[in-house]
Amino acid sequence: MAKTASKQKILNAASVKQLAYEHGFDVCGLADARATWDAEARLRAFVAAGYHGSMGWMEATLDRRSHPTAMWEGAKTAIMLGVNYGPNSNPLDRLARTEQANISVYAGGDDYHDVIKKKLKAFAGLLHRQSGAEVKVFVDTAPLMEKPLAARAGVGWQGKHTNLVSTDFGSWLFLGCILIAEELTPDQASSDHCGSCTACLDICPTKAFPSPYQLDARRCISYLTIEHAGPIPVEFRAAMGNRIYGCDDCLAACPWNKFAQSARETKLQVREALTDQRLTDLARLDDTGFRALFAKSPVKRIGVARFLRNVAIGLGNSQHPDAVPAAQHLSHHDSALVRGAAIWALKQLMSPEDFSALAENSMAYEPDASVRAEWEQPL
Repeated sequence: MAKTASKQKILNAASVKQLAYEHGFDVCGLADARATWDAEARLRAFVAAGYHGSMGWMEATLDRRSHPTAMWEGAKTAIMLGVNYGPNSNPLDRLARTEQANISVYAGGDDYHDVIKKKLKAFAGLLHRQSGAEVKVFVDTAPLMEKPLAARAGVGWQGKHTNLVSTDFGSWLFLGCILIAEELTPDQASSDHCGSCTACLDICPTKAFPSPYQLDARRCISYLTIEHAGPIPVEFRAAMGNRIYGCDDCLAACPWNKFAQSARETKLQVREALTDQRLTDLARLDDTGFRALFAKSPVKRIGVARFLRNVAIGLGNSQHPDAVPAAQHLSHHDSALVRGAAIWALKQLMSPEDFSALAENSMAYEPDASVRAEWEQPL
């Protein structure tokens, strides 16, 4: 009898939320994991349109991703948790400093997957010990649609940029989920407060939104700089500016950010070492230096070649005199991916006469056909 009473005391919505705050989460909401929803139809339409680009894992996991119970049949409640990662300043201000690297706010600190998963495991373990209910944790690394679940749990709503928006934290929330085999009283789903605003759509440098609430990832700078493994399509290179890892434009433009707060989790705050990195310095990184600079950072996951590809594009957009030697350095890199991007950069930075002379001397020694094609692109 005592055990049952203890269980009832711990596993109710109010006590679960209190425990969530004690474990370092900034927001917590509950949703019925078994209820029907329209997120599956939207996901299937997204994939059918090809908007997922080269992210083949989205298509491969489509059925498992379609509903929480497709991930785990025993799930009864989704405990949706958010951690604020609000920046101390407006990320859009960094776009004017073209000689400096612009790294997305979310990647300025430690990898949020690691930080949040540690919190989730500790919290979920406590829930299991106190209730005996089976639990599973998720933080953007398994085929679970966290954003629709968070909207259903009252954490926020999916804005026109498709990301979650909160009345308390704006667009700056990392999401985690604990699925639990226990019925808990669900929260009321969030309503949409975007109204007629289109700020997030209007600011997108590559026009990646075919319509409100739809994203074509193939045009998104975050996708291009992080997920896309090949050369950046020429049509998007100038629009990248100095964004070398991710893009915050649509998030930063949201008017609801007026209520946003700076992150209180120190591990998610932007590291001082990454706030004023010059593109010319980053261009000199080798693999060892890259791994050291971005230790524990999500940036490290894309590898040095993809990173230097992005840096080269940034150099080309900087129009800074010091960028030419740095781009020339990258044009001799072992990776054809990096060399190709560096050639494009040199084309933006040099006079047509100087570039033509450089191309004439360099093409004869270039072994990769795709890189030779970069040299031969019209000025």
